[in-house]
Amino acid sequence: MDPDVAISDDGTIESFLGRWYYAGPQFTLIILTAFGGIGLLLVLIGVFSVMAYTVSLQTHEIGIRMALGAQQNDVLRMVLKKGLGLMATGTIAGLAAALALTRLMTSQIWGVSATDPWTFSAVAALILVVGLTACLFPARKATQVDPLVSLHYE
Repeated sequence: MDPDVAISDDGTIESFLGRWYYAGPQFTLIILTAFGGIGLLLVLIGVFSVMAYTVSLQTHEIGIRMALGAQQNDVLRMVLKKGLGLMATGTIAGLAAALALTRLMTSQIWGVSATDPWTFSAVAALILVVGLTACLFPARKATQVDPLVSLHYE
């Protein structure tokens, strides 16, 4: 040791490396959170797009129903019921796949179980809400169009 050198930081080399050079579990947590958030955003965009496209394909059917005298609320209820059926099927299949694949993630997460029911239910509810919203917007737009215009378009 050099007696003329001042020590600015005391402690072991392991603690110094842990603070400044090794990211440790915090880095893994941040990366997994970022990837999970990006993945959830992509899922929500995809679900919204697919559901909006599915409902837009029913514009002709909605026009026929409106021309035959169906009420706007009845048509919206029908579209939301079909959308909810598709969303429920997809959500159940996704939850089953996620539960099957949690064994791969068990060693990567700590402090919470890999099959955390709050996380699974929150994500499923969010996807259902986005899917139903995606059904509602095109259906409302289609019911507000004159039935003759939607019939003539096809």
